Amino acid sequence: MAETTFYNLVENLETYLEYQRDEGVQRLEVDRAVLTALAKEPEAVPVPPGELAGVEAAPIPSEFKSLEEITAHVSACRNCPLCQTRTNTVPGEGNADAPDIMFIGEGPGADEDAQGRPFVGKAGQLLTKMIDAMGYSREEVFIANVVKCRPPNNRTPLPEEMEACLPYLWQQVGLIKPRVIVGLGATAIKGLLGKTAGITRLRGTWQEYGGIRLMPTFHPSYLLRDPSKKKEVWQDLQLVLKELGKEPPPRKK
Repeated sequence: MAETTFYNLVENLETYLEYQRDEGVQRLEVDRAVLTALAKEPEAVPVPPGELAGVEAAPIPSEFKSLEEITAHVSACRNCPLCQTRTNTVPGEGNADAPDIMFIGEGPGADEDAQGRPFVGKAGQLLTKMIDAMGYSREEVFIANVVKCRPPNNRTPLPEEMEACLPYLWQQVGLIKPRVIVGLGATAIKGLLGKTAGITRLRGTWQEYGGIRLMPTFHPSYLLRDPSKKKEVWQDLQLVLKELGKEPPPRKK
């Protein structure tokens, strides 16, 4: 909990309330002191990109010719405040030649920031198991995030940070041409679709992103907090396999 921030608390509260609503709960008792605390603005909010001292934003080209060009541009990007605290950029990795599936998450964490690779921490280890259960390896899919730099203390990316970074993702999707996209978590879905409906309501229902079928589901980090949701995620992933005309492989004993 030491690294949990205001933004993470609000997102977790939103997910919890949506779950309670879907379970039929109509009324919750909340201590007034908690409401007062939640009403307070966070003490430290990153300055907008245009106000970064000594930082010159560089326009993102409208048409990259390769993923290598995107990676190079991302590594030098100074278009939002996240550039000031990152160790490494995390552009994404995997099969870039029309893979069956592209997984898109929220943003890098501490392990990802240290290694420059997506989903390598505890949540990444769970994602790898999910991919394996579907009959794929990490090398056969592509894995990326909405933002390419780690937000401080693993907080949720701010709207302006996602807006500054999304052009990279748009062009990655266009170059990779995945058959299906799996959106991991509420923030990824908000960034991709601009929808404010919670992930509890959207998961398991097909959406579309740039003409590509998109399946929203819970983020692996949420499953680490609430393992009971793994069953629902597996149902969503089975829908993805059905869309691809495939069956999950037999479970290993």
